Amino acid sequence: MTKPLKQIHLAAHFPGVNNTTVWSDPRAGSHIEFSSFVKLAQTAERAKFDFFFLAEGLRLREQGGQIYDLDVVGRPDTFTVLAALAAVTDRLGLAGTINSTFNEPFEVARQFASLDHLSEGRAAWNVVTSWDAFTGENFRRGGFLPQDQRYSRAETFMRTTWELFDSWHGDEVVADKATGQFLRGEPGRFSHHDAHFDIEGQFPVPRSPQGRPVIIQAGDSNEGREFAAATADAIFSRYGTLEAGQAFYTDVKGRLARYGRTDRQLIILPAATFVLGDTDADAQEKADVVRRQQVSGATAIKFLEQLWNADLSGFDPDGPLPSFDPVAGEKTISKGRASDRMYRDPLATSRQWRELAEAKGLSIRELIIEVTGRQNFIGSAATVAEQINHLVQNDASDGFILVPHVTPGGLDEFADKVVPLLQERGVFRTDYTGPTLRDHLGLNEN
Repeated sequence: MTKPLKQIHLAAHFPGVNNTTVWSDPRAGSHIEFSSFVKLAQTAERAKFDFFFLAEGLRLREQGGQIYDLDVVGRPDTFTVLAALAAVTDRLGLAGTINSTFNEPFEVARQFASLDHLSEGRAAWNVVTSWDAFTGENFRRGGFLPQDQRYSRAETFMRTTWELFDSWHGDEVVADKATGQFLRGEPGRFSHHDAHFDIEGQFPVPRSPQGRPVIIQAGDSNEGREFAAATADAIFSRYGTLEAGQAFYTDVKGRLARYGRTDRQLIILPAATFVLGDTDADAQEKADVVRRQQVSGATAIKFLEQLWNADLSGFDPDGPLPSFDPVAGEKTISKGRASDRMYRDPLATSRQWRELAEAKGLSIRELIIEVTGRQNFIGSAATVAEQINHLVQNDASDGFILVPHVTPGGLDEFADKVVPLLQERGVFRTDYTGPTLRDHLGLNEN
C-alpha cells in the first residue's frame, strides 16, 4: 500500500539578532522598522505559509564588555509587532517567542488571548526559558534558574496560563440587548497555588477563537524534548539533515504516547536557510559568497574568541589558529550567546577544530565558515523543492522554518519559485482551508 503524501508545513523566521542575516548586503533593510516586518509577513502569507515567527531576546549580547555589533542590533517588543501585523495580514499565523523565566502567567495569558482575538485565531507562543544571569540582570528577580528548575517552572507556567485561558468556556457572553444581560455566571475565576505561583483572581479576557495559542518549543535537552512531547504543538528543531532529522523525529514522537497524544499532534520544524540559483552550480557559487558575507574576517575572530575565551583581536583571520589552548574558567568573554552553552568542553572542541584545519589547510576564517554552517537548501528551485519534499516524506521533519539571509526581501524568490513546485507536487496548499493557525497546522483534525 502506497504511503499517502504528507503535507509540508512552512514558516518564515524574522531573524532578529543572529549571524545568518547579512545586514551589510545592499538589498537588506531595517530590522526594527515596521515596514520590514510587514514585507516579510505579507510575502509569507502570499505564499500560504503556516506562520510568521518572531524571535526575541531580552538583552543584547555582549563580547569583551561591548555590544556584539556584528549581529543585527534591535529587539523590539514581540506583542507590539505581532498585534500590528494582525492588522495587515488575514490568515498567516503569528508566532512570538516569550520567556517563561522572567514573566508572569497572568500577563502573558492576557497578552496572548488578546492577540488571538485581534488576529481572529492566529496566535502562537514559542515558550523559552532563560539560562543565564546576564539576561536576568534586566529583571527585578535577577539571577537565573538551574536547568531542572527552569523546565519545572516553564511547565508549571504554561499549565497555569492554560487554567487562565480555560477559565472562560466561550458561552458566557450573552449580550442580550432586550433583557440587558451581558454575562451569565462568573467567568474567569481562577485559583492556582504551587511552589512557583500563588495566584487567584479573575481573568478579564473572554475565550479567544483558538482557546489557547498554538504552543511552540525549541529545547533540545532530554528535559526539553520531554517538555515538548507533553505540552507542545510544534518544535523548532535544529536537526534538518536526513539522518539526524529522522533520529530526532523518532525520539520525540516516540514520547507522545505516554501523554495520550498521537504523531499528528506534534509538528517538527527545523530551521533552514536557502540559496537559489538558475542552476545548482549557480546556487552554490551564490552560497559561497553568502557564507563569506556572513563570516567576515572580524566575525571569524569574534567566533573564535567565544571558544578560546580570550582577546584574539591581534590574530589574522586569514592565518592559523592560536597555538595556545582555550582559557578555562566560568567567566566568559561573551555574554548572552549560545556559545556559552555549546562549548561545554572547549579543549575537546579546539582539538577537533585543529584537526579539521590541519586536514583541510583552513585559515581561521575558512574554519569558522565550515564549523558554523547552518542547515542549507542550495540549488535551483527544482532541486530545493525536491530536497524539502524528500526530507518531509521520509520523516526527517514535517516542514521547515525558513530563515532568509536578507531581510526583509529574502523570502520573495522562494515564494515565487519553490512554493509553486511544491504545490504542483500536491504536497503544499494552494490556499488556506481554515481561518486559524490550528487549521493550518492540521491540529484541528486530530
